[in-house]
Amino acid sequence: MTRLIRWIVSASLTYRFLVIAIAAAMMYFGGAQIRTMPVDVFPEFAPPRVEIQTAAIALSAAEVEQLVTIPIEQALAGLPGLDVMLSKSVPQLSSIDLRFERGTDLLLARQLVQERLAIVAPTLPSWAGAPVIIHPLSSTSRVMKIGLSSQELSLMDMSMITYWTIRPRLMAVPGVANVAIWGERLKMQVVQIDPARLQEHGVTVQQVMRTAGDALDAGVLLFAPSGAPIASGGFIDTANQRITISHVPPVVTPEQLAQVVITDELGRPVLDSSGQPVRLSDVADVVWDHQQLWGDAVINDGPGLMLIVEKLPWANTLEVTRGVEQALAELQPGLPGIQIDPTIFRPASYIELSLANLNRSLLLSLLLVALVLAFFLFEWRSALISIVAIPLSLVAAALVLAVRGATVNTMVLAGFIIAIGVVVDDAIIDIENIVRRLREQRRAGSSKPTQAIILDASLEVRS
Repeated sequence: MTRLIRWIVSASLTYRFLVIAIAAAMMYFGGAQIRTMPVDVFPEFAPPRVEIQTAAIALSAAEVEQLVTIPIEQALAGLPGLDVMLSKSVPQLSSIDLRFERGTDLLLARQLVQERLAIVAPTLPSWAGAPVIIHPLSSTSRVMKIGLSSQELSLMDMSMITYWTIRPRLMAVPGVANVAIWGERLKMQVVQIDPARLQEHGVTVQQVMRTAGDALDAGVLLFAPSGAPIASGGFIDTANQRITISHVPPVVTPEQLAQVVITDELGRPVLDSSGQPVRLSDVADVVWDHQQLWGDAVINDGPGLMLIVEKLPWANTLEVTRGVEQALAELQPGLPGIQIDPTIFRPASYIELSLANLNRSLLLSLLLVALVLAFFLFEWRSALISIVAIPLSLVAAALVLAVRGATVNTMVLAGFIIAIGVVVDDAIIDIENIVRRLREQRRAGSSKPTQAIILDASLEVRS
């Protein structure tokens, strides 16, 4: 090791002009490379993983495990590079987490999983939804939490604006993987059945559900005829052109749905005791309402919506955050009455503060080194050498990280700040020892070459 250090210092002194040229090139290209390096709070520590979720309406956890989870697990067994397979079956939902060996191509793994799912999906129960592969997320996926509140709009109206306007715009920001909406209340026609009125007219819940599903032709209720595709379309040829037939839904409001006549399994109208057809309004209240809530959001001590912005594994936290904030600024003029708070959770603030601390530490260290060397050694050239050597050391370290594809994260910034202290200490001690040896040799009238004196003085402190 001593020979290696001696060779490095000796070669640097011999080819000092080449070293200066290389240092200038490193500062130039290193500065440009650092500005484009991805920045995050923590490094990407999790192995490649693929999560699959399958909805199974009205099934218990045991039924989900037996009918949905186990068949999918059997189909996915033996995937190339698969390390661990974890599954969780809860009422109405199956979740399978596949963790692959480090170094596995994530996109290739997702493709292989999709091919296996295409084979097993037709064998699942008809009331189970199609298996869905969740978007790829980074280890620390949540990059922002955005609060929405309003004193003028209802939560239902604000939810529809968020779902159809705000969320699609944020999803278009490069690096954004998903935008989850907490507390959303999607506006829909809801049939609120009254058991007493149901019993009074002799109508079953199944008849009401079948009638509502057929009237809306939405296919949400899979057991209803509306769940099957109906080839109802066509065109009319005229002497000049072909006119396409456009079907207008007859039921678009709760009032219209309430007037629909309830039918039995054979499609015949259900009659009451007086022989009159029973309508949905006779056994239920049909209103605008929202889906059943599994959670809610509180924004600034009041009701509101919370948007959870998640990023892709290879995305830059600072760029994603600034892209989302720019998108919100563009949307704000078209969202009167909605207050947007993007500061509830913003990891980019911590990164920006860390970078500012690093820059401040670097500038202070350069200033202190210059003052120490200038006032104690009375050598401006020595101070200049140290001032150049300190940032050059950090740029060299950053270039090594960039070549390895690493991100600038909390651990890297902490290492840089600690390294500044080491580099400053080394620069002061090395320069002071070299200056002292040169002065001693000059006073002694030594004929020893300056290069040899510098080499020996530098090696004295290298151990």
